[in-house]
Amino acid sequence: MEKNMESNTTNGVQYRRAKTWQIAFSQLSSGSNVIFYLLVGLMSYLANAGYGIAVAVVGIILTGTRIFDGLIDPFIAMFIDKFNSKHGKIRIILSIGWVIRAIATYMLFIWGSGKGYGVVFFVFTYLIYIIGNSISDVAAQITGPIMTNDPKQRPTINVWSTIYNFVIPMVFSVVTTVVILPMYGNEYTVEMLATTCIIYIIGSLILTILSFIGIAPVDKKENFEGISANDNDDVKVKDMIGFLKENKPFQMYLISGASDKLAQQVGAQAVVNTMMFGILMGNIQFGSILNMISMLPSILFAIIGARYAGKHGNKKTMVDWTKICIVMAAISIAFCFVIDMSKIPTTLSLTIIFFALSLLLNGAKMCVTTSNGAMRADIIDYELDRSGKYIPAVVTATYNFFDQLFTALASTIALGCVALIGYSAVMPQPNDPSTRPIFMMTMFLYYGLPILGWLTTIAAMRFYNLTREEMVDVQQSIHDKKERLEAENSIVS
Repeated sequence: MEKNMESNTTNGVQYRRAKTWQIAFSQLSSGSNVIFYLLVGLMSYLANAGYGIAVAVVGIILTGTRIFDGLIDPFIAMFIDKFNSKHGKIRIILSIGWVIRAIATYMLFIWGSGKGYGVVFFVFTYLIYIIGNSISDVAAQITGPIMTNDPKQRPTINVWSTIYNFVIPMVFSVVTTVVILPMYGNEYTVEMLATTCIIYIIGSLILTILSFIGIAPVDKKENFEGISANDNDDVKVKDMIGFLKENKPFQMYLISGASDKLAQQVGAQAVVNTMMFGILMGNIQFGSILNMISMLPSILFAIIGARYAGKHGNKKTMVDWTKICIVMAAISIAFCFVIDMSKIPTTLSLTIIFFALSLLLNGAKMCVTTSNGAMRADIIDYELDRSGKYIPAVVTATYNFFDQLFTALASTIALGCVALIGYSAVMPQPNDPSTRPIFMMTMFLYYGLPILGWLTTIAAMRFYNLTREEMVDVQQSIHDKKERLEAENSIVS
């Protein structure tokens, strides 16, 4: 056990624990990824304004490139699980991914935008970005499982990642809509997008460097070893196929996560937020600020969710708080139907009600997200017990592979839906007039699709068997197998 790490023995099992500050810093890698995710959320505007690509074609391009993202994840995962060096694994991989993404986004948003390079340059450079994105995403997602395997501490990792995944987008969204966008007449122009890109790249670099400080104590070769006699064998495609075929908890987790993420990504598209806050409320800056204010208190729910998961397990936490999400989204839809949304920014009572609904819904989402991340770590350990191989990157990339395929439709769905209400050649702008079709479509994309995703989650969790009690048995089994393997190796030597 490294001197900077802690240990905790429960039921005869010595759990690996990390210090709180190490966990907090390590998860900033997720925050760096979120910044790039926000930048990509503006890709539809960039393609239209900077490269002259029609709205409908943009949706097809983004869908196709997202499928490409999923296809390359398995190969990247096998490389990551095979790779090791005396300087560690995660930090090197994160560095490679960041450099590729930073160069690609600079080329897209600044060097090539508005120069008439067209669709070929846009697609090729975006594919380069996706390679860097996949590398960084897989590396960041395996930091959690490697930091700790203590069932009581593991949910706290996702408290920090959840906080970053909500706070960082809020901060950068406010910077974009309140500071940068007004500088360019509330229009997503080539110059506005270039300025946004510079700020986002700098922010992501700072967070990546800070994450290295937290990851360093666990980024050691011994923490990536398995418990089988042939653990030194290369990770192969058959390992991924066997994992997918035999690991039923993962299958249910995949159905739950992919359906939920598809709905959430559609609602998170910049075009949907423009319609929700810019058109229906008539004040996109007010909407961004209100979202930020309502989100900050809801961060406390991440702590509540982690404690709930530590006591009841990740499965029960996922199901219980998903039900609350459905209820709060349904109430929000009803509220928007009975009031004039354009009065929310100017009527105190409506502002308070909308704030309260947003606070409770965001809080419930926090709890779901917290349990979701810890659940994947449970699956990684379950696979270690089942197969004897510690393959966190393969587990993560297998999920990402199908996740990308399922959620590749997010941009197409969002842009296709707005095309149905008249935006076939141009994108919705904050200054556009509010209409009934825009209202109905916004309610469907912002609240309706997430409800469908949450219902799918509840159905899938009926067949997910990794309860809190089961995970205690899994950790005990891993502990016993490691002891037997060490004893056998001692005899041989």
